[in-house]
This record gives sequence, structure tokens and C-alpha cells, in this order.
Amino acid sequence: MDLEILENKARKLRRDILKVVASAKSSHVGSMLSIIEILTYLFYEKMEFNRSNYKNKDRDKFILSKGHASLALYSILADKDIIDKSQLETYCKNGGKLIGHLDHSVEGVEISTGSLGHGLPIATGIALANKLDKLNNKTYCLIGDGECNEGSIWESFIFIANNDLKNLVVFIDANKLQGYDFCDKILPENRLINLLKSLDLNFYEIDGHNFSDLQKTFEKISSSDNNKASIILAHTTKGKGVSFMENKLEWHYKSPNVEELKNALEELR
Repeated sequence: MDLEILENKARKLRRDILKVVASAKSSHVGSMLSIIEILTYLFYEKMEFNRSNYKNKDRDKFILSKGHASLALYSILADKDIIDKSQLETYCKNGGKLIGHLDHSVEGVEISTGSLGHGLPIATGIALANKLDKLNNKTYCLIGDGECNEGSIWESFIFIANNDLKNLVVFIDANKLQGYDFCDKILPENRLINLLKSLDLNFYEIDGHNFSDLQKTFEKISSSDNNKASIILAHTTKGKGVSFMENKLEWHYKSPNVEELKNALEELR
């Protein structure tokens, strides 16, 4: 793992996302920026996912359950030449293929997501099918901390805990904010953590913006001698990388104006 390469890639992706969001005058930029290191590590370091194999049945699979952060994934697919880079210019625009919530008609996108709570159940089914087919691959799923208020998330976790899905890794993007308030006012994080630990799965807490933490956690997962799925609670910052967006609820909905875009890009030089 070359930390400098990954950090530069994460910075570039943030810049790409900001430019597209500003052009489209679209929302959810804060939710996109909080997951960049996780996606960068998975797609450029960990997963077997590239232009030559992304249609193969036995490859690794990634489900972005918090589908409103779609542009983070679209930007990676464009960077890896799975979709044409020019498609990013059509994001959230009339006639464009890249809509605001993930659409599985886009090359490289596994499923359509956006209505929260749907991605993890589907990822669970994929992992179970791969296990039954004896495929040597992994399914990765990224959900939000606010998304953990959905009942289907907990139905999935109970099923996961009862079916020895070692081939499943679930990330929780714990950026502390959801649509209208701080998550702690709805489901306090300490209670969320206690509930997750009670599942008796492999549970890890990390800094979700730290590539070394990500690497060390996957080393622990690889060396685990049980058949349990893994949950990684990744502490992140909504709007990470842009000082005036960080931990600000309004950047769940706002798009940067010309001056804000200029200032944000300057911070990410």
C-alpha cells in the first residue's frame, strides 16, 4: 500500500465530485465526501474490480446502500474507465444517465439504491449465494449511521449473524449527521455500538479517513479464524476535506456556488 498514491487519489476524487456537484447544482455533497477514503481503499487497494473483470460472476462486489452518495461511486467508475468520463458532466441533468441516486443501468453499479435500508439486505443475499456457490470472493456493503434507523438493516444483521457469512464486510459511515439532525439525537452512537457488538460478529472501530487504519483492520479480518461476517464502524466527518462543509448539516442539501467551489478546490490542492 502506497499511502501517498491513495491520498492523492482521494484528493482528486474530492475535487472531481465538487466540480460535478457545483455544475449540476445538486445535493448530498457532504455525504459523498465522508466516504472517499473507504471507497478509495476498496477500489484501488483491496478489491479485484477493474475494466477487464467487472462483469465476472466471481469478482468482488460492492453495494453502496446510501445511494444518495452516488457521485462518489460514479467518479471512481469514471476514473477506472468503466464508464466514460464525459458522463459525469450529465450528472443530475435532464437526459443524463447518472441520476442522483444509484441506478444499476450504469456500468459497474450492482443495484439501484436510494431508499435507505435496501442495500444491506441485497448484499446479504449476494454473500449467501456466493457462499453456496463456493466462490472465493468478497461482498462489501457501505451503509450510513442514519440508515441504521431502518428496520431492514437489523433484520439483515440478525440473518448475517446466523449464517456464517465470512465473505461479507459491512462498513458503517459514521459521519454523525443524517437528513435533519445529528444522529445522536435519534439513535445515540453508544447504543448503536452496543447493539452491533451484541450480534457477536467481528466488530471493528476505525478512523474512516485513515488508510493505515483500513489496512490494519483488513489484516485482522484476513487473520480471523472464525466464519463470521465483519462490521467496520468507520468514524468519519461529513463534508471531509473542505473546512466550511465539515460537520455542517446544510451540506446534506446545498451545492457550492462559484466562490464556494473556488475556495473548496483551493483547500484540496
